[in-house]
Amino acid sequence: MELFRVNVASPVGEWGVEGNAKVITRIYLPSEAGPASRGVAPKAVQACAQQLAEYLAGKRKAFHVPLLQLAATPFQLEVWEALGEIPFGEVRTYAEVAEAIGRPRAMRAIGNANHVNPWPVIVPCHRVVARHGIGGYGGGTDVKRYLLELEGVTYD
Repeated sequence: MELFRVNVASPVGEWGVEGNAKVITRIYLPSEAGPASRGVAPKAVQACAQQLAEYLAGKRKAFHVPLLQLAATPFQLEVWEALGEIPFGEVRTYAEVAEAIGRPRAMRAIGNANHVNPWPVIVPCHRVVARHGIGGYGGGTDVKRYLLELEGVTYD
């Protein structure tokens, strides 16, 4: 499968959208900056990059893009599905996500599944916070704070 990458600018750095004509394979965080592909982006990549740009401009609350079905553990898939159910502008703690999937003691495993989420923002792992603070984020807490503030959620 030949992949194409488009970069999307934001105040916290460039995000990368990777995929092909049919699916999105990965969203790269600003800390994972890389070169954009040359040429015209395939339809799915163009659509996702447009939606990500709209989100980062505060003009979009939900994404409608096809994601590649990855080889992931059943637990990871379960967590990512639960993340997709957290509404725009709301947060859940790691414990609340663990409870939602019926594994109330799996808070650390929830964090690990978030860390390997291949589609940050689209599968909103930034909406999961620690009980007493913002918690970690693969792109750094400044990026997480930016995304939450974009959605109207503030954390000190």
